[in-house]
Amino acid sequence: MHLLFICPEYPPVPHGGVGTSTQSLARALVAAGHQASVVSLTAAAPAGDEEDGGVLVRRVAPTGQRGPIGMLRDQHRLWGAVRAIDRVQRIDAVEGPELSFWAAPQSLRTPLVVRMNGGHRFFAEAEGRAPRRGRAALEARSFRRATHLLAVSGYVAERTRALAGLGERPIAIVPNGVDVARFAPRDDIPAEPGLIAFVGTYCEKKGLRQLGSAMAAIVEVVPDAHLVGVGRDQAEPSDGRPFSAHVLESAAPAVRDRIALLGPRPNDDVVELLARAEVVVLPSHMEAMPMAWLEAMACGAALVAGRPGPGPEAVEDGVSGLLCDPHDPASIAQATIALLTDPARRRALGAAARTRAVERFSTDVVLAQNLATYDRLLGGA
Repeated sequence: MHLLFICPEYPPVPHGGVGTSTQSLARALVAAGHQASVVSLTAAAPAGDEEDGGVLVRRVAPTGQRGPIGMLRDQHRLWGAVRAIDRVQRIDAVEGPELSFWAAPQSLRTPLVVRMNGGHRFFAEAEGRAPRRGRAALEARSFRRATHLLAVSGYVAERTRALAGLGERPIAIVPNGVDVARFAPRDDIPAEPGLIAFVGTYCEKKGLRQLGSAMAAIVEVVPDAHLVGVGRDQAEPSDGRPFSAHVLESAAPAVRDRIALLGPRPNDDVVELLARAEVVVLPSHMEAMPMAWLEAMACGAALVAGRPGPGPEAVEDGVSGLLCDPHDPASIAQATIALLTDPARRRALGAAARTRAVERFSTDVVLAQNLATYDRLLGGA
């Protein structure tokens, strides 16, 4: 089988969970004897071909032209790259996120598979804002053009079905997978007393501002508590300032020196931070199936995560982590304090999280689910 992934954020360019999960799946396919290619329309890396663990990665430079004409020309370049790869080795299916296929050529006979990771409508609703009309229209066109639909959680499947008017179209559920060998407990790294870790993009929907607001209550009970966050710092749309500045302003002045936001860090540094942390707090307002959660669980971390959406699909509340109301700093503080003050409970939750990651979300388990799903989808195409 030869699968081609459309992924503008394929690593090592700046990326989020979609880039990480796509890379993990593509590498796993190659290791299992299949072929995987990636076409990445991005200005963040030079145009040309790369090899990533046996995966062909073709970077395509955008034209730089603004407006609808520029978008169409960029898509022409992207699909030209897809066709060129197909001419060398026939592609069995092309996969991409929700917005991938709005400009897919009608003459293209290759199956097109949307893998829902939370599209424009999904996160617009989650963030309490109106979807942008043009972007929503392109997303709707992409869904119409797609021949098959996948989703990384039951929640994102059914919420997107409702928001996008997908009717009774079948949606297969295959979660994201995590490399449980790379993200694993580190017994050689001692826990740092009071360390709370956050991993993810610095933006409103990740709950980092509310976590900053919760720090005063946490420090009141656990005097050595301190927060270290790693991730990309996005600009706050309301004023263009780095979101990290808003996080610090949301915290009480007396605890601002307990918050260190370090920016992006390599995966090895992330694993080390997860190992040093007594508690990992990822209070997302909404997710699809967050890689950061799965990585923390694979590392055996004591995890506090957001309850909304697919929270219970990833974390068994009270068994493999604690779920909180991510909009409420008091709820975040309560769950975090409960773990910081109870070492035995931290160990129990961390061990259960590791077991759940290995048994349900490991790359090998998820690869088998992907292959079975593709066999079923393509067999009926």
